[in-house]
Amino acid sequence: MTIGVQGAGGELGRGVADGLLERVEPVEIVLVTRDPSKLEEYAQRGVAVRHGDYDEPHALREAYRGVDRLLLISGVDVGRRVEQHATAVEAAKEAGVGHLAYTSIVNPTEANPAAATPEHMGTEDAILESGLAWTMLRNGIYGDLTVFGLLNSIETGSHVFNSGDGKCAYVARADCAAAAAAVLAGDGHEGKGYDITGPELLSGADLARLASEVSGKEVAAVSVDDEAFIDGLVEHAGLPSPVAEFIASFGKATREGQLATLSEDVERLTGSQPRTMRQLLEAARA
Repeated sequence: MTIGVQGAGGELGRGVADGLLERVEPVEIVLVTRDPSKLEEYAQRGVAVRHGDYDEPHALREAYRGVDRLLLISGVDVGRRVEQHATAVEAAKEAGVGHLAYTSIVNPTEANPAAATPEHMGTEDAILESGLAWTMLRNGIYGDLTVFGLLNSIETGSHVFNSGDGKCAYVARADCAAAAAAVLAGDGHEGKGYDITGPELLSGADLARLASEVSGKEVAAVSVDDEAFIDGLVEHAGLPSPVAEFIASFGKATREGQLATLSEDVERLTGSQPRTMRQLLEAARA
């Protein structure tokens, strides 16, 4: 059996590759990326590294040749991802891939106002319509990214959020990678959707309290509305308005309870408990 990973050049892709190397032989792995030179270390270990770009259907078909199971890691071109992912799904079908896994989002429904939701919904639909065996890996919000914000909150003494009293089970990127590797290297996952979350539901106030405990400094919880949150990201973080609005949409989704999914799927798949936000924050500070 040959296992492929599309989008292997990013942090999640590398994590999946490392997890696969713990489970299968290097010759059973195909890593597909826009820039194969970034994965030379894996090629030196006997892993096949191939060029494949979501915008190049022919290259994707060639990259997927001989692959039995393929993980599609969601692309980074926000606004174009449904078309790109659909192209990859079609290429996988034409190349003879039998089983497709995809990194989606928790609660990919119309009720979820997170800005990424429509693209994940569209991709899931394309996969279902393809007739291929499938597995959906519905990842929660990355705790790794949230930690960066908390480090800044420790510096400023305040944690600003627009999620209200809503809660989210932030998940470590490494746990997302481990779960994906377990699915790709294991059996019995066809036709299943897994919620890949952290082990606890935390609110914005909980995160501020955690930052205070870990740092030993008082970090105030500051709840604001969407407009103020967006303005803060633009004025103080220097983000473009569209990016700030994209980020703020996840706070809105959390506030409305759309990301309050708590699952034990990571432990079921990997045999290990997912990392806590405290562990991630302590590691980042170290």
